[in-house]
Amino acid sequence: MPNNNNRFERINEEYRKEISNIIDNKLKNPNVTGLISVTKVKVTADLKYAKVYVSILNSKNLKETLAGLKKSAGFVRSELARTVNLRNTPEIIFELDESLEYGAKIDSILKDIMKDVKHENNGEE
Repeated sequence: MPNNNNRFERINEEYRKEISNIIDNKLKNPNVTGLISVTKVKVTADLKYAKVYVSILNSKNLKETLAGLKKSAGFVRSELARTVNLRNTPEIIFELDESLEYGAKIDSILKDIMKDVKHENNGEE
């Protein structure tokens, strides 16, 4: 079973790189704006579907960009079929990955706490 797991990890990583490349260089949808990073790809066990997690920064309209990506899924899939040589190319499902934003929010909260702690410690002396 570990070999199978390794295979999925390799496929996920290969798809992540290729989809990122396709979005950056070949996608010409005017609604897709901002910096789009493919953070993770998860293929299903039957290789029929691939969930593509994207982080979108500096977009004019986040919802429009995500909708544009979803509309372009067929194009991305056909480009993927051309570059990655597997028997089946999965259907692509774009999902918004909010973990980077979540991480930045946690970072900001921690910095505020540290400021308060330093401030309290300085006040005692």
